[in-house]
Amino acid sequence: MSTVEETVNEVPEYLNCRSCDTGDLLPLSDFGAHGAAVHYKAWVCSNPDCGFNLKIRNGDVFIGEPILDGQERGQRELGPPQEFRR
Repeated sequence: MSTVEETVNEVPEYLNCRSCDTGDLLPLSDFGAHGAAVHYKAWVCSNPDCGFNLKIRNGDVFIGEPILDGQERGQRELGPPQEFRR
């Protein structure tokens, strides 16, 4: 059994990126439509010059999709207010 100190000091070992042979593949998680955690939904290379990525969406695997910077993403454009009727 490991102590708390050993657990805190452990560094996870990641897979080597076979696309560039210098970066590591880092796992990313997300939340599903109903708020449940989806672990390892995507893997991205830690080398910014490489850009390799693999994503799982609705059971399909996508490789090499463009990577977008979340800070560059604009806010969603809101349309005109809609009237709520019962």
